[in-house]
Amino acid sequence: MDRTRLRTIAVVGLGTMGSGIADILARAGRQVIGIDTNEAASRLALTSLETSTARAVSREKMTESERRDVLARFSVHSDLAAAAEADLVIEVVPEDYDTKCQVFAVLDTVVRPGTILATGTNALSVTRLAADSDRPERVVGLHFFNPAPAMKLVEIVSSVLTSPETVAAVTALAHDLGKDPIAVGDRPGFVADGLLFGYLNQAAAMYEARYATREDIDAAMKLGCGLPMGPLALLDLIGVDTARTVLDAMYAQSQDRLHAPAPVLRQLAEAGLTGRKSGRGFYTYEAPGSATVVADALTPDPASAAPAGRAVASVGVAGSGTMAGGIAEVFAKAGYPTVLAARSEEKAEAAKAKIAGSLERSVKKGRMTAQDRDAALARITPAGTLDALAGVDLAVEAVAEELDVKRELFGTLDKVCKDGAVLATTTSSLPVIACARATSRPHDVVGMHFFNPAPAMKLVEVVTTVLTAPDAHATVREVCTRIRKHPVDCGDRAGFIVNALLFPYLNNAVKMVQEHYATLDDIDAAMKLGGGYPMGPFELLDVVGLDVSLAIERVLHQEFRDPGLAPAPLLEHLVAAGCLGRKTGRGFREYAGR
Repeated sequence: MDRTRLRTIAVVGLGTMGSGIADILARAGRQVIGIDTNEAASRLALTSLETSTARAVSREKMTESERRDVLARFSVHSDLAAAAEADLVIEVVPEDYDTKCQVFAVLDTVVRPGTILATGTNALSVTRLAADSDRPERVVGLHFFNPAPAMKLVEIVSSVLTSPETVAAVTALAHDLGKDPIAVGDRPGFVADGLLFGYLNQAAAMYEARYATREDIDAAMKLGCGLPMGPLALLDLIGVDTARTVLDAMYAQSQDRLHAPAPVLRQLAEAGLTGRKSGRGFYTYEAPGSATVVADALTPDPASAAPAGRAVASVGVAGSGTMAGGIAEVFAKAGYPTVLAARSEEKAEAAKAKIAGSLERSVKKGRMTAQDRDAALARITPAGTLDALAGVDLAVEAVAEELDVKRELFGTLDKVCKDGAVLATTTSSLPVIACARATSRPHDVVGMHFFNPAPAMKLVEVVTTVLTAPDAHATVREVCTRIRKHPVDCGDRAGFIVNALLFPYLNNAVKMVQEHYATLDDIDAAMKLGGGYPMGPFELLDVVGLDVSLAIERVLHQEFRDPGLAPAPLLEHLVAAGCLGRKTGRGFREYAGR
């Protein structure tokens, strides 16, 4: 038989993932044998296929005749003996080694000698499963992503025992299904989950430590990184119990503390709060299996509102770079008279000219009228001295990311700004308290971390120190709302929310390449296709700048003293060589015409 044309395929385990895989296979013309000892699961899988194909007919993506053909190709059974005629068997049973071994042991006695056995594991050792099988050369990992019909990525995992013919056969199948397969070696989590679950685990630990609310953590990662779903909502979708099992397997092999499951995962799993499938996890859902979030005991009570903020009639921005100009533009468009103070009149005028150019582009793209452009520009007053900030109600510092520079500036703001003015720093990695202690009024100092480009990015991390006054905090939140930004609250520790979760993930991606586990292109593809990320980690590192990324990694490592956060040597070597990313024309990749 031609092994590149796997025609009859058995799917063992008809849960959410198994049903999705069966749906894909049946639509692609394969004869599908669905097997599950749970009759309810089998009925649900059949109902799911009937529903999805009916939807396809209503949307004119298939005819009624084609729908009948798809349904005829899918049969459900309760006994593994039904897999006897399969060319390929894909097991998608619970992520438990003994359970998978039992399935493989029975299949060894049932299927033909040439049949391929594929495991859908995303954390267990494919090599170990192969070694315990009577046909190790025919055992391969075939890792689909949830939801299987929608996600394009398939990781094909071979052990040292897997034959090239087996890999070629399942790779050809993946292409036939319209998927993008990548070949990876056998290690817990493979590529996508190996990077994803460490990030999810850190988010769970961040929530458990009460550093930020679940809503703020999820909003920060969606708005700050463009992710399709926040980490805690994603944990609920994956299943808290599944996530804990995956992390346990990863930690058993790596001993990396980033993969040691956060205690809250165990607590939720053992309480039966496993996420959407149970109706409650980090969030509460309308019903088991529902995606609709409903209010629960953890939802903030609107009656317990924060104190009112101080009145803000005018704003000052200290700085003349890209971020300072972008922030000034945001305030001016929102109606605030804005003083843009730089080290000289020339720098301030040049910064305003750049803002004028940005506003003009917005007019040409139809995002604002010429009248609104002129009004916004008229609200910006350039100044060559910080003394011009004497009358503002909110002063925002946006100078170089160097602590000595910021502390000196805050010392000057302390002398210049009027009593009661809120002083904000836009730092992304330095301690806000260090800026606050450079003044005689640390209670007025708040972190206000905008994301670049400030006019486009909706997120602002609002960072309070142990000395920040409640009304100063409330002031910044109210201003964020007025300028149409989404504020998220967090404490004064390295990385705040976004960078504390994002950069360890980026660092781990570098380590994968450094260890020759996968290529840059495969890792970027895995995270875009398997995780729905807008950019792969190496694309993002080159955009952010490798020097900036390294600096943030070092701050995180110094703050948390976790060996797993130590910057990858490859990142340090590239920075030392002057390969800083797009801005220098070379980083992890080379760029023409920078």
